[in-house]
Amino acid sequence: MLTQKFSRRSVLRAGAAAAIAAPAILRSGSAQAAGRLIKIGFVSPRSGALAQISEGDGFVLNKVLEALGGKIVIGDTTHDVQIIEKDTQSDANRAAELAAELILRDEVDIILAGLTPDTVNPVSDQAEANGVPCVTTGAPWESWYFGRGGEPGKTDFKWTNHFFWGSADLQAVYLELWQSQSTNKVVGALWPNDPDGIAFSDPAFGFPPVLAAQGFSLIDAGRFQNLKDDFSAEIAKFKSAGVEIVTGVMLSPDLATFLVQSKQQGFHPKIVTVAKAALTPTTVESFPDGLGENLSSEVYWGPQFPFHSSISGESAADLVAAYEAQTGSPWQQPIGFSYALLEVGIDALRRATALTPEAIGEAVRSTDLDTMLGHVKWGDLQGFPNVARTPLAIGQWQRDAERPAEHLVVTHNGHFPSVAIDGQFKPKVW
Repeated sequence: MLTQKFSRRSVLRAGAAAAIAAPAILRSGSAQAAGRLIKIGFVSPRSGALAQISEGDGFVLNKVLEALGGKIVIGDTTHDVQIIEKDTQSDANRAAELAAELILRDEVDIILAGLTPDTVNPVSDQAEANGVPCVTTGAPWESWYFGRGGEPGKTDFKWTNHFFWGSADLQAVYLELWQSQSTNKVVGALWPNDPDGIAFSDPAFGFPPVLAAQGFSLIDAGRFQNLKDDFSAEIAKFKSAGVEIVTGVMLSPDLATFLVQSKQQGFHPKIVTVAKAALTPTTVESFPDGLGENLSSEVYWGPQFPFHSSISGESAADLVAAYEAQTGSPWQQPIGFSYALLEVGIDALRRATALTPEAIGEAVRSTDLDTMLGHVKWGDLQGFPNVARTPLAIGQWQRDAERPAEHLVVTHNGHFPSVAIDGQFKPKVW
């Protein structure tokens, strides 16, 4: 991970502005404006192992630029706006390099990044080291904060802020689901050796103490390397312990491998509830032998959520309808977060007293905004002034006669009752 601090001015004077040459997609308004061009960097994993969670980003970027008319008005001045997209290819080192490129070569005014710690952590580190405002989303806040060396009560990042739900929120909705079903309360965990897996398995802040307090027995299979090709040892351990609930935070290829091998080896848990791996319909439909059916997962955005855009006034349901009409594909949760990410960045730019890193950074820190994802205001979690938590429900990927393809329904909303329930939970299909 690159965290070296550079002087943007000295680097440019030395002629190193083109030192890191990576392709980018530029999106900008064509109208002439009285002000200068505002540059927004947007970093996400558009290809590689995480690509499916960012497949809606192109739609979102075009949607927001269209709503803005390609311009941002700050005070009495109208500025053209350009969004410079960067694809991490699902690689954390590349994410850091691209953030450095945005800072040093492109001289962006603000960086926006998502999703997963492999993107948001290295990008945030670069922004913090080089004094550029940065907002991120799409990773549990603990993975972002502790994964970057944050210490409660001590660390107050100056340039970087993050909004997303956290481990406690996920634990609450998982337990709400699991306690509503008849099982032996034996949980098998698949937590990898990455920032998410380390956060979820943490003996103080993660799942283990919460499960123990609620009377669940935990069978932790141990940390594993992502893109693993054989889960036989984990499956044998789960079978031996009588596991009826499987949980984890996994890449989609790893979940697919685990499901196929579980079916082959006669391991058929009643409930499979995983984070990250089953977020989009494209992903779930891609699992072999229909094994995506009745997977359960967190629901962090969708047409069931009662929120509206601060840019256009459209509702979550409106955005879903527009996405499906334009792309011909089913809606997916990450488009809500990518949209809200742009909302927060644009709101900060509009409120900035000057187009300088200091003024934009101050505007970011004073964010108090209703977005497509809900209300975003940093510091709503005591001791973590750079974090804002977002709503969370839980649901399941189901099929029915009306909708034969996998679609995500909300089955439990006890921790955020404003989210509409539109399905009843069913045991996992094998």
